[in-house]
Amino acid sequence: MSLQTTGPVHRLATRIVFFIAGYVTATWAVLVPYAKANTGVNEATLGSLLLCLGMGALVAMPLTGMLTSRYGCRKVIVTALAMVILTTPLLAMITSPLLLAAALLLFGVGVGVTDCAMNIQAIIVERDAPGPVMSGFHGMYSVGGIAGAGAMTLLLTLGASAPLACLIIILSVAIMLAASLKGLLPWANPASGPAFAIPRGVVLLIGAVCFAVFLAEGTVLDWSAVYLTEVRRVPESLGGLGFTCFAVAMTLLRLTGDKLIARIGAPRAVVGGALVAALGFAIVTLVPVWQLALLGYVLIGAGCANIVPVMFSAVGRQNRMPQSVAVPAITTLGYLGVLAGPAVIGYVAHATSLTQAFMIIMALMLVVAGLSLTVTSGQHAQREG
Repeated sequence: MSLQTTGPVHRLATRIVFFIAGYVTATWAVLVPYAKANTGVNEATLGSLLLCLGMGALVAMPLTGMLTSRYGCRKVIVTALAMVILTTPLLAMITSPLLLAAALLLFGVGVGVTDCAMNIQAIIVERDAPGPVMSGFHGMYSVGGIAGAGAMTLLLTLGASAPLACLIIILSVAIMLAASLKGLLPWANPASGPAFAIPRGVVLLIGAVCFAVFLAEGTVLDWSAVYLTEVRRVPESLGGLGFTCFAVAMTLLRLTGDKLIARIGAPRAVVGGALVAALGFAIVTLVPVWQLALLGYVLIGAGCANIVPVMFSAVGRQNRMPQSVAVPAITTLGYLGVLAGPAVIGYVAHATSLTQAFMIIMALMLVVAGLSLTVTSGQHAQREG
């Protein structure tokens, strides 16, 4: 492990990079209708194209630990974000489906490597911090997502073309990246063990928790509006309220999560969060009043908010697997949860009903509570020992 230490400048740079990651991801979300119109593809083909982004991220994530160990967090993050900066305008201009697939693959690689590398930096930086900081880092990702979607929507509403809006966005990204350079670590934990490994021991438990929580988040992202409009008969114009309530609650709880964790401890924070999220799913599925369903989505967002940040902190404390292997492994598992969640819900809903599919996620959050208690209690005992 490196003897170098980190300080406030490194914490600030880490927050900026988390913000950028959420910012550029949300930018693409706004661009999807434009990409569909430019290429003239149907919904099925668009779905296949969107898989290219996920494939790029999944292929690149396992490589990130090896790259950061060899070149340092700074070079890897800057290179990955340069790839994002170069490909983002293309996503708004390409008219060929094949070229769009290639651009999305490269964009996915950039996003995937950035996600892994910034979490590796975050774990290193948290070790020297005076208290928990991981939830605040992840909170900046959520803030970045809100800012990215808002900025793109505002630019397009003001009459900017999609390519021009993208150029403005990536210019702001370049400025933020330049501002963070001083605090990005030119090193990372040295590599030890294999470049790739299957998660085992506590790392496997952490990965399972991240997979389940991201699966729940993906479910809310893609199915909350459908549930409100088709099951609770909410007007389509109000269908997005569910995800809005979820996202706002998650952002607020992450921004205040470090103080909460410092006060009550990680085990109580994550187990309590999983139980609150399970209660939220119960309200959404069992209470037939749509206004209370919005409360349920608030509870889901608040409950899920700090579980994953605590799990990444736990990765930094475990000694079962090298960090250069463990972080990419659990990041990949979490990303698989986001991709798998909507599909799993769709299959279950087709076989039974959307309500029963949501109840399965509620039960899964109870399982997360048990797994989280095992992980955090074990880490706490190890630290005291």
